Amino acid sequence: MKLNKILATSALAIGSFFISPGAFARVDVGISVGVAPPAPLVAPGPIGITPGPGYVWTNGYWDWVGGRWSWVGGRWALPPHGHRVWVEPYYHPYQGHYHYHPGHWR
Repeated sequence: MKLNKILATSALAIGSFFISPGAFARVDVGISVGVAPPAPLVAPGPIGITPGPGYVWTNGYWDWVGGRWSWVGGRWALPPHGHRVWVEPYYHPYQGHYHYHPGHWR
């Protein structure tokens, strides 16, 4: 019985060595929009002081909501886990449209 466990564990360890790195790749999801986002609104940097330890300032950005661009103001946010960082949303032209990639915690 003990030999079976050792063989199974060894097979699992050796098999996991051959898994391609692509199997663990992050999938980046975005949407295609026919209209470019407006220019960013001019806003000051962080407003006020941090509400507590661990909070980070996320800048304002244009979000695609209900078929139109909607401004989301900057705010203080607490990362969901430990030392995550906020990746701002971005937009890039692609074949006559704009691809919008929402912001996320990384």
